[in-house]
Amino acid sequence: MQHNIFTTMRSLKMMEGCKGTQVYALNQSIDGGGGGVGEKFLQNLLSKNSIRSRSNSNFQAVQSKDEVNSVVLAEAFASYGLPKTDQLEPQIEFCLKPMNFVETLADVYRRMEGCAQFDKSRMYLEQCAIFRGLPDPKLFRRCLMSARLHAVDVHSKVVLSAWLRFERREDELIGVSAMDCCGRSMECPGSALLAGYNPESATDPCMCDRGMRKDEDTEIYMDEECSTSLSRGDEEDEDFDMSFCIGDDEIRCRRFNIASLSRPFEAMLYGSFIDSRREKINFSKNEISAKGMKAAEMFSRTKSMDSFDPDIVLELLSLANKFCCDGMKSVCDAYLASLVFDMDTAMLLFEYGLEGNAYLLVAACLQVFLRELPNSMHNPNVSRLFCSSEGKDRLAYIGHASFLLYYFLSQSAMEDDLKSNTTVMLLERMGECASESWQKQLAFHQLGCVMLERKEYKDAQKWFEAAVEAGHVYSLVGIARSKYKRGHMYKAYKLMNSLVSDYTPSGWMYQERSMYCQGKEKTMDLSTATELDPTLSYPYKYRAVSMAEENRLGRAISEINRILGFKISPDCLELRAWFLIVLEDYEGALRDARALLTLNPRYMMFHGKLQGAHLVEILSHNVQPCSQADCWMQLYDRWSSVDDIGSLAVVHHMLANDPGKSLLRFRQSLLLLRLNSHKAAMRSLREARNQATSEHERLVYEGWILYDTGYREEAIAKAEESISIQRSFEAFFLKAYVLSETSPDSESSLYVIQLLEEALRCPSDGLRKGQALSNLASVYVDVDKLDNAIDCYTNALNIKHTRAHQGLARVYHLKDQRKLAYDEMTKLIEKAKYNASAYEKRSEYCDREMAKSDLGMATKLDPLRTYPYRYRAAVLMDDHKETEAIAELTKAISFKPDLQVLHLRAAFHDSMGDLTSAIRDCEAALCLESRHADTLELYQKVQQRAKEQLPT
Repeated sequence: MQHNIFTTMRSLKMMEGCKGTQVYALNQSIDGGGGGVGEKFLQNLLSKNSIRSRSNSNFQAVQSKDEVNSVVLAEAFASYGLPKTDQLEPQIEFCLKPMNFVETLADVYRRMEGCAQFDKSRMYLEQCAIFRGLPDPKLFRRCLMSARLHAVDVHSKVVLSAWLRFERREDELIGVSAMDCCGRSMECPGSALLAGYNPESATDPCMCDRGMRKDEDTEIYMDEECSTSLSRGDEEDEDFDMSFCIGDDEIRCRRFNIASLSRPFEAMLYGSFIDSRREKINFSKNEISAKGMKAAEMFSRTKSMDSFDPDIVLELLSLANKFCCDGMKSVCDAYLASLVFDMDTAMLLFEYGLEGNAYLLVAACLQVFLRELPNSMHNPNVSRLFCSSEGKDRLAYIGHASFLLYYFLSQSAMEDDLKSNTTVMLLERMGECASESWQKQLAFHQLGCVMLERKEYKDAQKWFEAAVEAGHVYSLVGIARSKYKRGHMYKAYKLMNSLVSDYTPSGWMYQERSMYCQGKEKTMDLSTATELDPTLSYPYKYRAVSMAEENRLGRAISEINRILGFKISPDCLELRAWFLIVLEDYEGALRDARALLTLNPRYMMFHGKLQGAHLVEILSHNVQPCSQADCWMQLYDRWSSVDDIGSLAVVHHMLANDPGKSLLRFRQSLLLLRLNSHKAAMRSLREARNQATSEHERLVYEGWILYDTGYREEAIAKAEESISIQRSFEAFFLKAYVLSETSPDSESSLYVIQLLEEALRCPSDGLRKGQALSNLASVYVDVDKLDNAIDCYTNALNIKHTRAHQGLARVYHLKDQRKLAYDEMTKLIEKAKYNASAYEKRSEYCDREMAKSDLGMATKLDPLRTYPYRYRAAVLMDDHKETEAIAELTKAISFKPDLQVLHLRAAFHDSMGDLTSAIRDCEAALCLESRHADTLELYQKVQQRAKEQLPT
């Protein structure tokens, strides 16, 4: 009965559930045939025609352009409709989500420390899977680098090197090919094909150039040796004591040399066989040509393949397999692998590698396929190999099928097309290769998520259940959602209710349970979800849409502003734009649409029916047009008011007017980094590099890419190369910035000051010079030149670098002028649109009660800032309220496992005598950063105390 009720409800003309993070409208489609309102609205507005009424309306053509645009927007909006609360759904996370994250981190760290060296790569891969769900991408990439660092076999090196490259998306850089070496051993395609374990050398610069010169020298030498051998063979027939006959050809050989190739040859030539007593042996039926046999004879003397053509080497590979010539096979394999450098060669040789069981050759071809992702998967032959069970079995036979391989392939496929059959099949192969519990949990859970997106709810439930059976409790959320989609709402509620009862409550548990209840109970669950985890976006969105349904649009915008104040996301920006359009605040809606498109250029608005770029074009007709000069003025205003979203929108507008401006792309990337949108920032940075019109500018952007992906020394080298071509602000600034983080000693600080002074002598705009002045002042503070710092901060403020107020306050504080420091931060709070950090910093310059008030405001504006939690916990600890202090830190850790917070909680546990909890928190913190000195010291101290307390 329940199923029938829900089937009937679904049959109504209501839009289907919100997928991913999109916000969907109630009316799910635009009329077909002659074109719906949305289509007419686009056509009429863009062609500037008058608007005609629909069949059931009596609107007349409107002559005023403003009126035309308003009517068009009104009709379009009526077609798409406002979002409805019953159509919103929270996103199910695709990653591993442990029930107790801290315990999981501690367990991984313990096992990492106790495992054998050769197992460390596997352990780091598990750590990668756990860190994938964290907002900081650097943690995942660092684990991936560590996994590659400790990789032993060629297969793992090939996959991990390609994955590291994929994370940087170097394929998007113009002029860079898939097999180019970036200069680092860990990502070098040549280094990946070298077997063996040497983690120390993996961090060294790549020796590709030196290796190539060595190979060339060797080739010349070997060619001379081969020609000498051939001439000697012609002149001294007495060296040959037997022949192989192939057709009409007779290949003269030395019996001993051929016998030394393998045991079968030795048995044939020196054993009890008839051939061992013959001088001439008929070799015609062994599928090798006379030319190939001559090459085998030459190899028996020279042990080299360098003078042979590839087709001859393929013949020798076949002969080596047939007669178990391991040495010759190894040389053939390595030689053929060295020929693979692009997709065409890889496709040509891959089948030979599989047929000839050539491990290195297959690895080399595999490397090309992986480095060309996702494009290589569009090749049907490559797709068939990886996706089919038969292909996986063939790879497994030669040692190249692994969970690691299919983990990488499936992640790439999900980014390329989440709902595709390719994604499903790769995840299935990933599940088949899974051997450990966490691997099965991940593969089955992701299969469930993909099936849910494909609306195959029965299969989704099956895979989620398999993940739960493997130990992934979070997959119960997927089971509940699948049941709900199949019409079993009460069963879904009951399942989530039991989860809340059986485990330590988390925000996501209440968020999910709220899906399956109504009224006051739903409101309470959403409030609890926000209280436990203020970073969850669904509760804010639901409350905002609910207010909009009650025509309280001002309150709705305020609610969505709460999360946009500390966590920018396309779906929340879309929702706010939606509300602003209803209020006819087209300028605000245009700002949000532009910012949204910066985060995701392909975003589809209004239930996926309207391209974001089209909405921008429509809204642009309803706001005052502005020139590029006007945009620069707006950018200065937004920048000085610390309005990052507004600044992002202005830059998007400027790029629309001047799309080839690399400097604007670079500025865009800086804003995105400030908004913690790392992936979008790197995309903008790559575009800046591609659009650079000069070599010195291109080098600077490449340097920033290297710095942002963890390669600081290489970034400095790029800056120096750029300076050698042309002295520029950005090159000096890049070098100074990287050096200030790499070498914090006083001598380096003085050098950084010189570099920043050189930067300020070069031409640049005021926005960048303000930043440079602020950075220079900060270094002056480090070397105790406070008066110089004040001058720099003051100059920065004179060119509207508002953030300099914070630095100036710090200097006043160091000069023991707390009142001036407090006043300086108050100025920043008054000027800044997003001022959580300002409240946090001002708390340092006032008494305890005022500090508590400021930190409370900082947490309200941005709950992700951890300092307020640490401060409040320290105050509680001073007041001997240990339990409350631990609870304050635990609250923050539950949604943001921060290194500093974990360290502080470990110290508190230690002071309370709870050594077990202290050890656990230390281990969790060290899992995040294994070299954190303070935590290492505390960990060793607590471990020693724990040993002393053990009974003798």
